[in-house]
Amino acid sequence: MNAPPSGAAPAGAARIEAAFAGADDDGRAALMPYMMGGFPDPESSARIASAYADGGADLIELGVPFSDPLADGPVIHAAATEALEAGADFEAVLEVCRSVADRVPVVLMAYSNMVLGGAGPDDFARRAVAAGASGVIVPDLPFGEDEAVRVEAFPTRHSVPSVGFALIEEPRPGAFDVETARSLGVPEGPSFGVLQRGGEVDLADGGRVRAEQVTG
Repeated sequence: MNAPPSGAAPAGAARIEAAFAGADDDGRAALMPYMMGGFPDPESSARIASAYADGGADLIELGVPFSDPLADGPVIHAAATEALEAGADFEAVLEVCRSVADRVPVVLMAYSNMVLGGAGPDDFARRAVAAGASGVIVPDLPFGEDEAVRVEAFPTRHSVPSVGFALIEEPRPGAFDVETARSLGVPEGPSFGVLQRGGEVDLADGGRVRAEQVTG
């Protein structure tokens, strides 16, 4: 259902939005399982991605292993460490992406040093798109601090949405809504956020969700 049609592939943001819209039309939440690229080894990782697609995933969140994943907990940190020890690198993760991207949208999760380092964000985006990635979450690249990445690489040249990271700083209830994001220069498209307990988000349908409902 989410595979791109023959001919030119749709922009990454369009595939992501179509996956969520399709699930909504079915009256359910979209299923977007996470996996660590290269864990427990590159070959097994590709089989896990295929099993996700076979099992009905609407999208796949594919982590790029990193030695200091500050936005992740101990389980994902341990998986990243094991993947790195097994020889996984960015290219190995892209191979996993290639193996399944024609069946389901794949969203990479990578830390900013992977995007900004090396040959820079343009090269990162070019390689991601060539592997079929539909998007990337950069959890340590906050709204308002990611202009160079968004403007110079992702949306204009390669159609990969740079999905930002929003942290509600105040411990008291506050709101982070679409208009706030737009005022910070965040373009239309999917967004990824983490709330501090006590924060609230205004939803597109007029509802509001508290951080306790998101983080448990």
